[in-house]
Amino acid sequence: MEPITYSQVQELVKQLSETKLAVAYDLLLALARQNDDELLPQINFMRLPADERYQILSRQAEQMKAHYEQTADERDEWQSGEFLNEY
Repeated sequence: MEPITYSQVQELVKQLSETKLAVAYDLLLALARQNDDELLPQINFMRLPADERYQILSRQAEQMKAHYEQTADERDEWQSGEFLNEY
C-alpha cells in the first residue's frame, strides 16, 4: 500500500458534497483524537491480503456459529414470550 499524502486527502475532500462533508469531518476528527496504537489492530488487519482477511473472518464466523448454537436454548428462553403494552 502506497503512502497517502495530505494533498490526496484534500483532493478527495474537495469532491464531497456538503452532506458528506460533515460525515468526513466527524471521521477525521475521531481519527485525529485517537492514539496510533488504538488503530494498530484494525490497520494491520486491513493491510493483510484479501484472502488472508477472508480466512480470518471465516474462522471467526465459524466460532460465532458454534457459540450461537450452544446458547440457542438460553436465547430462545429470554427472547420468547408475550409482548405486553403496559400503560
